[in-house]
Formats: sequence, structure tokens, C-alpha cells
Amino acid sequence: MTTHEVPGPVHRMWTTRHEPVLEVADGDVVTFDAEECSAGQLAAHVNGAEPPALDYDLLYPLAGPITVAGAEPGDAVELEVLDYRPGTWGWTSVLPQFGLLEDDFPEYHVHRWELQDGYADFLGAARVPLRPFLGVMGATPDSDEPLSPFPPGHFGGNIDTRDLVAGTSVFLPVSTPGARVLLGDPHAAQGDGEVCGAAIEASLSGAIRIRLHKGRTIPAPQFRTPGPLRTGIEDRGYFATTGVAPDLMRASQDAVRAMIDHLVRETGLAPLDAYVLCSVAVDLKITEVVDRPNWVVAAYLPQSILV
Repeated sequence: MTTHEVPGPVHRMWTTRHEPVLEVADGDVVTFDAEECSAGQLAAHVNGAEPPALDYDLLYPLAGPITVAGAEPGDAVELEVLDYRPGTWGWTSVLPQFGLLEDDFPEYHVHRWELQDGYADFLGAARVPLRPFLGVMGATPDSDEPLSPFPPGHFGGNIDTRDLVAGTSVFLPVSTPGARVLLGDPHAAQGDGEVCGAAIEASLSGAIRIRLHKGRTIPAPQFRTPGPLRTGIEDRGYFATTGVAPDLMRASQDAVRAMIDHLVRETGLAPLDAYVLCSVAVDLKITEVVDRPNWVVAAYLPQSILV
């Protein structure tokens, strides 16, 4: 086993045109520094001030591509997360025409977080435990044309799955020779759904062991967790709201709207701030999907985070 440090440059699109920055063998470990997805554009933001305009061309700096010797289409690569260490600050945004409740919250808003001792305080109303992970983990799709990093695909990419923390193994289908793995979009904490469109976006450093599984054909990313998902966070139970509708998107919106109302009533947060807290700490779950014509989505708030 050899340990490699992933060098620059960063890339911001999916394409087979990128020159690999590193080649590894089965079982090798890579270490890396992943920059938060604004690439430093919000580093000077102060809560209460007008946030700076974002240059969207600078979003999503991705480390790689890392090629895996011997990887071919039809194989799978396993990314075993050994270690993640978040930075000292992060941010969560609400962007116009983006997010689950874009019509309810149309204005641009940024909240800056200070990350300390494994937690992030939220306006004195909540204390959010840090669970760092990468939002983007992917093996480059077979495309010469550059593809946006925003939507995920069968190859992985921007899957924003909050349980891909240290100890987890992520399996990615190989679409192009060498797999061409890219990593980025680090998060310090997130709820299932990332409903306002952002987690606690924060840089991190990490180490990942890469393994090659010859002939293991999978249709989309899969993962294996090392044990209980959120030990300590669940100890005081949950408060959940539901949405019932003939469309899962509408049901999700209704569940989050009800959770915002609950947080406003219980904590005194403004609705916009409650929406931000939902994105980083509340989990959406499909609780019923067979009794047509209506489906049920629940929003779960871990009561342990409330101050």
C-alpha cells in the first residue's frame, strides 16, 4: 500500500478531457485538501451584512481526476473513507430560484457558521453536531463534452448523502478507463434532503483508501456504513412533521413548511433561519409510497440539537 497526496489543479466540470493528476493502485491511500464549494468567495461574509454576489463559474472546485490502474467500464471502485477533518468556519446559503421552498424564500441569504469543538452554534437556538463528508464523489462519466457538476448521475457526483462520513465505503460504477475519480463539495453537517440547497459548506482535509473491484457492475453509487448512523444525536428522540400529497416533491415541501412553523413556534427563530436549520439538521424520509394516490414524507428534527 502506498499513500499519495492529491496535487492540483482543481477542475469544475465532468469530462474525460482532464489530464489525470495522479494514478493509484488497488489498495492505495490518497490524502487531500478539499475547498468549500464557493472557493473562498464567502470567506469574509459577516452575518447580517449583504452577502457578496457569487461567481458561479468558480463553484465546485474538484480534486482529481485520480486514475485507478486496471479499472475498466463494468468494474467498480470503492472509496473507503479513513479520515475527515473540517475547517474552522462554514456557510449555508439560500439562493434565488433554488431549493425545495424557492417560492417561499426568494431572496439571497447567507449564514456564516463558526465550527468549534465538534459543533456549530446556530443563533443560540440550536447546537448542530459536525459530521463532515464530501458532497461530491464520482467516477467520471464517459463524456468528452464538459458536464455541469450540479446534478448527480449514475456515476455519482453531487450526491450530497450525509451518511458518507469517516468509516463508510462508497462504491462507484466505472464508466471510463481508469475510473477518473473526482472529489469535492465538502460539508461539515447536513440533513437528509439539504432542503434550502446548501449544507454547512466547509473545507476539509481527508484520507481515502481506493480499492478496485473487477467485474462488479453496479447501476449507481452504493455505500456501506460502519455502524449506527448518528450515535449521540438520536438520544433525545425526534419531533417529526409530515406532508401528504399525490407527489413526493409536494409532500416534501409540506413536511418542511410544517417543520419551519414548529421551529418558529418552539425556538423563536425567524422562518428564514428555521429553513436554514432544516437544511443542515432535519432529515426527510419517505414513510409511505404504496397507498396511491397519496404518499407521505416526514421531516425529522433531532431534539438533542435544540438549546
